[in-house]
Amino acid sequence: MYAIVEMAGQQFKVAKDQKVYVHRLQTEEGKKVTFDNVLLLDDGKNITVGAPAIDGAAVEAKVVKHLRGDKVIVFKKKRRKGYKKKNGHRQSLTEIVIESIVAKGAKKAAPAKAEKPKAAPKAKAEAKPAVEKEAPAKKAPAKAKVKADDLKKIEGIGPKIAETLVAGGIATFADLAKAKPEKLSEIIADVRGNHVTDTWPEQAKLAAEGKWDELKKWQDELDGGKA
Repeated sequence: MYAIVEMAGQQFKVAKDQKVYVHRLQTEEGKKVTFDNVLLLDDGKNITVGAPAIDGAAVEAKVVKHLRGDKVIVFKKKRRKGYKKKNGHRQSLTEIVIESIVAKGAKKAAPAKAEKPKAAPKAKAEAKPAVEKEAPAKKAPAKAKVKADDLKKIEGIGPKIAETLVAGGIATFADLAKAKPEKLSEIIADVRGNHVTDTWPEQAKLAAEGKWDELKKWQDELDGGKA
């Protein structure tokens, strides 16, 4: 029996007792984790395909350990520009072991019928215009939007990653400085490529404090965001 399941933003074909390496999970080592986004099940006789997921199906696994993958070197060069850049990255991974594949049902539950809204009493309907007239006076002023910082000034952050971080609620250097590397890895998990988030919060802290000279000196020593 095997299943195709989505785990940490990736799809895997798994079977019982199989070892799988996925993007870093927040679950502690030795604890169990359940993935319920099962896309396909094969029990040897029947194949069940979800639409898109199979209702009631799940894959249960145990977290063995957290580790980092092999180092990948990315070298960029522009002809006749004197531009050369070498980046290195080691992806944060989690090793898990598949303990069981549960197939409780292939059909998705039918959506519940929406209840028809009850008609409001006439007395309340007549009083509604008066409430609407008073509403503008009680309405609180809208909060000003916080201007986003240029996160691309952080070593290892490109335009696509900066856009993804802003969409994930991290728009300023101060927000980035408070975030944990593991949380940043989760937010940018769907961005193609290998990215090191270990030094981003510390770089952002220097940027937020306006220590640009100190930040520039440190970035010259970094390798694709990795110290």
